[in-house]
Amino acid sequence: MRKTSSNGAGSALSHAHRRAARLFAGSVAALIVVAFVSFCMGPSSVSLGDIAAFVTGAPVDATVANIIVNIRMPRVVAGLVAGAALSVAGALIQAVLDNPLASPSVIGINSGAGLAVLAVSACPLFYNDPPRELLPLVAFAGALVAAGLVFAISARAGVSRLTVVLSGVAINAVAGAGMNTVLLVAPNVYVGSSAYLVGGFSGVLMRNLMLPALLAVGGMVAACCLANRLNVLSLGREAAHGLGMRTVAVCLAALAVAALLAGCAVSFGGLIGFVGLMVPHTVRRLTGHDNRVVIPLCAMCGAAFTVLCDTVARTVFAPYELPVGILLSLVGGPFFIYLIMARKGFRDE
Repeated sequence: MRKTSSNGAGSALSHAHRRAARLFAGSVAALIVVAFVSFCMGPSSVSLGDIAAFVTGAPVDATVANIIVNIRMPRVVAGLVAGAALSVAGALIQAVLDNPLASPSVIGINSGAGLAVLAVSACPLFYNDPPRELLPLVAFAGALVAAGLVFAISARAGVSRLTVVLSGVAINAVAGAGMNTVLLVAPNVYVGSSAYLVGGFSGVLMRNLMLPALLAVGGMVAACCLANRLNVLSLGREAAHGLGMRTVAVCLAALAVAALLAGCAVSFGGLIGFVGLMVPHTVRRLTGHDNRVVIPLCAMCGAAFTVLCDTVARTVFAPYELPVGILLSLVGGPFFIYLIMARKGFRDE
């Protein structure tokens, strides 16, 4: 009898491993295809042959090479980094707060990062020309403050799903008022106000992506290192504490990593919303709640999804360009309503 039970458990585990492997392979394939499509599509067409020639070092028309290097490559890399960072940040926040409605944009982390960036940009010392290498760190600081406030308010009022969301609404409102105040006092800050507040990758340069990309990669590695502890935390804080885990330290570390990731994305992409809500929720529906699988899969799926949305946004409405933040809000808003109507987020536990 025990032998049969053991075989059944081993079979189920093997099936889960095979399923995870298929999902990883599919997400990698989707990521590659979406990236190539994004390179090719736009007002000026670039063929797969042009891309292959450029990659292999073969002769390429100067105009085509300029489009690839200065327009398409920064945009694709920006979408990959922002999508992966925001998705992993959302996965961490949802795991720590045990709330499928929690995400960097919903609980005010993106707004905190945006307020910090705008405030520094309007500072007389840096006005209109802040050091670009400083912005990811500034955005991280703003995101960390917002995440800390939400965590502190929730801990003080009782960590429930409703409390977390309402705390985030309050932080979003305060940070939004702060950003509008900065733009009213200093309307010419370098980020281009409305475009930054909406979120998008137009005009992003490769040299401005290097530091955020490196920090985002480091943050995602740290998130993967926290995966096992987050799995233990999912058993309940009392149970995790009983197993010897320092639950508060793990929660704070995960929120700090989420703030770093969200800050990196906001520093060059603006207030892009809902990626950190939709992707982790969908990935968990497909894979379960093992964060060792969820976190890396969120990185790949989030990167592919954001680049796909950016490609659609800049091609469907040609010759006009729709910032990707608008398209993501159009998709994410109904998704958020669906979660509420399904009563998956407002069980006050």
